[in-house]
Amino acid sequence: MATTNIGDRDWAFCLRLLSQSVRDSPAAASVDASDTAVLEAVRRVYALCREDESGELAARVYPHIVKVFQRFNSSGSAIRPSHGLTLLAILQYFLDYGESVLHDSDPSLRQFFRSSLSRLYADPAVAKATLEFLNHNKTKLLLFHPALLPQFFPLLLKIIAWGDEKLDGEFMQLLPAMIGPSSFLALFPALLDLPTLVLALENLEKRAGTLISVNGAAARKNPAPEALLALMDEAYTGGVGGGEAESGDEGESTSRDETDALFADLLKDENEGLTERHWAFPGMAAALQIAAGSTQSARLKHSIKVAPTLLQIYFDMALRDVNDSLTCALLPLLFGRVEAMFPDKEFCIEARKKCIQFTLSAFKQSPHFIAVLKKPIMDRIGQTYTTVTKAELGLQLCWAVGEYGGGGSVHKDAAREIFESLETVLFENLSSCSRAAAHRDTIVRTPGAMAPGTPAQTRLLCFVVTAIAKLATWHRELSPRARVCLAKVQYLVQSSVPASGLHLLELLRSLSASHILVLSTRLTIVYQQVARSHQVVDKALWRRARDYLGLMREPAVCSSILGSSLGNRIHPTNLQWEEGETKAVANIPFYLLGEKEGPPFHDFSLSDVIRAAA
Repeated sequence: MATTNIGDRDWAFCLRLLSQSVRDSPAAASVDASDTAVLEAVRRVYALCREDESGELAARVYPHIVKVFQRFNSSGSAIRPSHGLTLLAILQYFLDYGESVLHDSDPSLRQFFRSSLSRLYADPAVAKATLEFLNHNKTKLLLFHPALLPQFFPLLLKIIAWGDEKLDGEFMQLLPAMIGPSSFLALFPALLDLPTLVLALENLEKRAGTLISVNGAAARKNPAPEALLALMDEAYTGGVGGGEAESGDEGESTSRDETDALFADLLKDENEGLTERHWAFPGMAAALQIAAGSTQSARLKHSIKVAPTLLQIYFDMALRDVNDSLTCALLPLLFGRVEAMFPDKEFCIEARKKCIQFTLSAFKQSPHFIAVLKKPIMDRIGQTYTTVTKAELGLQLCWAVGEYGGGGSVHKDAAREIFESLETVLFENLSSCSRAAAHRDTIVRTPGAMAPGTPAQTRLLCFVVTAIAKLATWHRELSPRARVCLAKVQYLVQSSVPASGLHLLELLRSLSASHILVLSTRLTIVYQQVARSHQVVDKALWRRARDYLGLMREPAVCSSILGSSLGNRIHPTNLQWEEGETKAVANIPFYLLGEKEGPPFHDFSLSDVIRAAA
């Protein structure tokens, strides 16, 4: 017998201990000692099974192991951390010997997540052991249980939310395994809301005295298929979906109601797909700021620090392993969440930076996304920029549209629609600049908003003009329209008059001599500032339009400068910038080199371009 060589007495003692743990409940005074003994017995019989090459011991111990597993999993509210450690040891046995003893490990794994880990995730020992177990068996789980981790990622996020930095490394190793077709879209807002999850857990502990939350599957029904269809319609076509904040029986939802609803969604243990869009509620950020209080807890600080890193891992996986359909569907969701996130300044800066970098990387890797998402992209570019974040997203999208030709040379219809939308944005903003110049002293400016006629709006207009010129470079059939558009910009900007300055001059003429002595200095300074800012704004845009119009007269140079870095630029007529340091470039028009003094009138100089390309 195999037991003769490994010790009959040790084997028999472990089996007797396991059988006794199933039959009898230990006395209160000896609970800890009994649990420790059971855990050691499971580990010992597992080690003996590993030493037995025949597989006989694994079959003999199976009935005892199954009974212990079922009893500990059914402990309910009486479950202890030691039970969780024992269950993990038994699950390792199931994964290694399940095939030989004809045991399906999948139901056992799900039972552990639902019955045990949902109650023990806050225990440091169980949390650490769970992450180590999942990482150790990650290959087996991905091969034989691929839906497990994507289904229970909300529960695993609770581990990192309630844990400390000691768990970060293990969780980051496990995160790629949580990404699957069923979890990819839902995982992005969950990672972005990690600090909010910490608030939800702290609020649950404060109000209920426990960290055990009701599973979302039992507390809430799954979103209706109609709601999902409405969400996708809004994402791809810009239509109005059904995701606005719902009203309760007593009228509009209060901030407390919306916060509680968001917390309830974050506290679920299983993935139910995309949740309701609670961030559509305008007061959500303020409500979370109040919930966080003036002093952040250690757990909240930790989540704010680790969440951007988790987002970066998620984005890297999205670019490397996720199919185009899911990645394309993520972008509209990302557009809506760039501004809607936990209101911590440092967290917002880092998270938004990661989101915008991913957006540009996704467009670079798959330029045709621009053609597919042309409606939501143009909605973001043409929206009212009430915040700096909206403005930055719009500018980056505008740059991507021009850089990748509205989706590429094969997407001519989409490029034409985008071109027309950019024209609309351009002339609407020029019109607002003219109105602002005429009524500059009566404009009420919202803090953080992009006021008409300011350098911020000029930056937008320069981006739009650049995108128009780049689209015409990609699609030659748009060149005549682009030239007319740029010529109009030159004419409109050149013919505009700083009307506010004229109003000030008329006011000076109407004042008496005594009043002029008192007010002349102040009014003169104001006039000079108005005229100077108007001149700078007009001059920058006018020069941009003039230069691009001149470039378009030289197709080869225009293609070399405005053409995308992704296109095939190896052409006899195209400039090869990497050769610029060793070869003379004689066919650059002189109007590009005409400005000898002052700051460069482009965002780049020729030497910068040559070095960057090299």
